[in-house]
Amino acid sequence: MTEIEAIKLFKCLADKSRMQILKSLIQEDMYVERLAERLNLTPATISFHLKKLEDAGAVTSHKDQYYTVYAIKKELFMEKILDIISEESPEAGKQAVREEQYRRKVINSFMEYGRLKVIPMQRKKERIILEEIAKDIQEGITYSEKEITDIITKYHEDYCTIRRDMISERILERQGSTYRKCPPAGL
Repeated sequence: MTEIEAIKLFKCLADKSRMQILKSLIQEDMYVERLAERLNLTPATISFHLKKLEDAGAVTSHKDQYYTVYAIKKELFMEKILDIISEESPEAGKQAVREEQYRRKVINSFMEYGRLKVIPMQRKKERIILEEIAKDIQEGITYSEKEITDIITKYHEDYCTIRRDMISERILERQGSTYRKCPPAGL
């Protein structure tokens, strides 16, 4: 199920009358007049709601003599919500672009000529700056305290605070007096 189909379905399900129609159809297939009598609604109201449910893919219809009989589309409701939510959004590319633009804006605000003007107070912004500084630290290499200090000092004189924050943010790991870059999260 695509994100657009899921949104359409969820909007459709957010109505008490439609939920009552689905509860009736789960028991057996029915036609408009029977649903109207059962739910104490007019046939026109039932038809309106059935059209919405059909457009959302929740019910199907077929002709049986003079009547149009409606049935719930059970396979649709067997799909897990977590699977629907986990599906990659068509917005993912746009979100990545917006996130990168935000990162650039933060870096440009706090850095000038490759040096850090001031350590950001907001943790989210500081994380972006720390990740930018960490680009000079190679994964898989063990650094001495002096080597890490030299790398950080190229960006800002308060190497103690930056080094401590890099460790607390799990960008660096410390073992005694040696440091290693942590692997990216999720790996």
